[in-house]
Amino acid sequence: MRLIAIDLGDKRTGIALGDRITQISSPVGCIEVPISDAGGARLLEAIVQEICEQVGTQRAEILLGLAINMDGSESPRSKISRVFGQRLADAIGMDVVLVDERRTSKAADERMAQTGLTHKQKKARRDAIAAAAIMQAYLDSPDAAMGTIECSQSDNG
Repeated sequence: MRLIAIDLGDKRTGIALGDRITQISSPVGCIEVPISDAGGARLLEAIVQEICEQVGTQRAEILLGLAINMDGSESPRSKISRVFGQRLADAIGMDVVLVDERRTSKAADERMAQTGLTHKQKKARRDAIAAAAIMQAYLDSPDAAMGTIECSQSDNG
């Protein structure tokens, strides 16, 4: 099964792909739509489109980074992720797994530290690499999962 990881950001959102067979995650890119545009509707639409382009009609496991404080408590950003995660689950008709994203941005920065990229180039890639780190944390340890948001839409139209 394909996996898609999302590192939700204020200005850009990172996307990564992976699968359970290889246990490898790879950054795909960033969606440059601020979460504030149209109450998040434009970003939601862009993410749904990206998911459709990446997996087509196949089922996929969707992972969404959840901002957790270093002491294990949820941050104010956690609520934003949970609300957006529910909107995403309903929009794509699939459950969304919340994954602890502590240290993923730091891991992305460390991964790019010796690349020779400019600050601007690093910034453009950071969120996609953070999304790949979210996925890799999930693939490496089931404890990284912080719960699942279930699609609330029913087929009983």
